[in-house]
Amino acid sequence: MGKTALIVIDMINTYDHQDADLLLPSARRVVPVAAGLLARARRDGTPVVYVNDNFGQWRSHHGELLGTALAGPHADLVEPLQPDEDSLFVVKARHSIFFETPLSYLLDQEGVDHLVLCGQVTEQCVLYSALDAHIRHLRTTVPRDAVAHIHADLADAALRMMERNMEARVCDSADVWST
Repeated sequence: MGKTALIVIDMINTYDHQDADLLLPSARRVVPVAAGLLARARRDGTPVVYVNDNFGQWRSHHGELLGTALAGPHADLVEPLQPDEDSLFVVKARHSIFFETPLSYLLDQEGVDHLVLCGQVTEQCVLYSALDAHIRHLRTTVPRDAVAHIHADLADAALRMMERNMEARVCDSADVWST
């Protein structure tokens, strides 16, 4: 059996996009929960991988994305979730954390076979990432209280799909580290 990695999806964010007003209330509820997962992972030596949208900025890198988000109007949502010196960072351009990224290679090199997905958006990037993890035979856990949504009904359906169709373990964040 391999090891677990905590994957933080799209939380380094300026919230300057079309659905931001619908996403922000859910993101505000998720940030403290995700911060708790980060603290636990770091304390236990669990690898943490940030996979973040590049927002169409093809010359950007993780430090620039972080700096822009921390300088923005919603820095309070980014500050508690900042990568530390041990965090890994993958930039993506589409919904899935795997599509056209080196993530599969990185996980293989780290011996990771179980992903804990937190972040946003449940009914988009988290859902597509869980599907791509499933087709790669990676065990996946999604803490329902650590993923933010735009539309609650679609998020509920997405979580059910992840559990039923993708064999993801959907649980509360308090139960992530228990078997």
